[in-house]
Amino acid sequence: MAGAWAQPAASTPPAAAAAPSVDAAALYQQHCASCHGAQRTGAMGPALLPESLERLRRPEALKVITEGRTATQMPGFGATLSQAEIGALAGWIYQPVLSAPGWSDADIRASRTVPTPYKPLANQPQWKADPMNLFVVVESGDHHVSVLDGDRFEVLTRFSSRYALHGGPKFTPDGRYVFFGSRDGWITKYDLWNLAVVAEVRAGLNMRNVAVSGDGRWVMAANYLPRTVVLFDAELQLVKRIEATTLDGKSASRASAVYDATPRKSFVIALKDIPEVWEISYDPKAAPIYDGLVHDYKMGEAIAKPGYQNVRRTPLDEPLDDFFFDQSYRHVLGATRPKAGSAEGASAQVVNLDVRRKIADLPIAGMPHLGSGITFAWNGTTVLASPNLKDGAIDVIDMKTWRTVKTIPTPGPGFFMRSHEHTRYAWTDSMMSPKAKDTLTLIDKTTLEPVASLREPGKTLAHIEFTKDGRYALASVWEMNGALIVYDAQTLKEIKRLPMKKPVGKYNVWNKITRSEGTSH
Repeated sequence: MAGAWAQPAASTPPAAAAAPSVDAAALYQQHCASCHGAQRTGAMGPALLPESLERLRRPEALKVITEGRTATQMPGFGATLSQAEIGALAGWIYQPVLSAPGWSDADIRASRTVPTPYKPLANQPQWKADPMNLFVVVESGDHHVSVLDGDRFEVLTRFSSRYALHGGPKFTPDGRYVFFGSRDGWITKYDLWNLAVVAEVRAGLNMRNVAVSGDGRWVMAANYLPRTVVLFDAELQLVKRIEATTLDGKSASRASAVYDATPRKSFVIALKDIPEVWEISYDPKAAPIYDGLVHDYKMGEAIAKPGYQNVRRTPLDEPLDDFFFDQSYRHVLGATRPKAGSAEGASAQVVNLDVRRKIADLPIAGMPHLGSGITFAWNGTTVLASPNLKDGAIDVIDMKTWRTVKTIPTPGPGFFMRSHEHTRYAWTDSMMSPKAKDTLTLIDKTTLEPVASLREPGKTLAHIEFTKDGRYALASVWEMNGALIVYDAQTLKEIKRLPMKKPVGKYNVWNKITRSEGTSH
């Protein structure tokens, strides 16, 4: 079962139920372990763990095992295994590995690879285009990445990626290098000037995302499995692995997100299972950290640990699932997911990283996706607008008073919202709605009213990104035989359409490295 998983062509799957006599573990070791690892942690093929297969439905897994995947080393087993055996294998890969596999410092270091270049890497772009107006496009349909010239809207190159890239690529401040993180733990460093992979390392077995420091010197990964955050230098050499636990080490957590806070010279981490926000400074002059109660830290009471590359904890009442920074980076705006079995819904809160405590609750209904929120100027203040995963409405919040100034109706719940300093519109999708997933809604940032919509009937239309100057907006037709659609951001006319394989996201170099107010961090 080598190769990466993806949605194959439709066919009638074999029955999922396996006969009791089928030894799925033995079948796996015989047919799959050589490529996916004896503990299903991945090798030449991706990890086959429940945590890594969250987006692969079991019927799709059955099809992949039966038919294989074209253009990969994943063969089909439909002719060699019975339907019962294939059903048993599909069920087996969704079962937890006991005991849970680990990923040590030695494992991380051993995983690092540096491809041998066929020629020395040049210190300037090896193509004719504006290096600040490139787009990196993640195509999840066949696990590829396209690099797009944002002036001519032409693909400069297309290359295969690791399985299921997640969390958005992150750029160095000069725009030369981009780092990708995959669900099964791989970090890939890619040189955009030379269009070449320059290093890879596996940070964990199931990873949420990566962040790159504002000075380009550090890379941090947030893991679900094992429960760690991992710090690397820019060459992907391991610097430090930190267990995501409480101070006493008695409780561990999945790390749900890590983002760079450039003005603070630190990484900020949300923990899914522990009510804490972490800040890890990469400033050598960072103030010492005092854990626990201290009468007067200025007097040097208690035992401090260095502030540089260590955890500064902010205690909370509830864990945060994802979060967003205000423009000062003093505040984290985080969503709290509803507890299993609880009648309470999702909530959102404002955490001040300087005083290290929650200072406000955000009046956002439904299930806000704050990780894709945007800010913009409105009536002399700055407001936050966030997609809503549950309701067809967007709450606009005044970031001085933390109060709602308007609730904007949309055709259905959405996942992404984007804008740009040089456009009057905020664009939001409704991709979480079965009926309105084909609709983009444009909101006037002055009146806070929906003023236009764009549709791709019957298909999923989502994830807007703008060119460097904000003149054009690019949208994804989120289908296997999908496309990027280029719109004039003012007239809303379609300019060009580029066929692509489920382009889940596209990221403009300039907008990302300048922290545009209309893009996520």
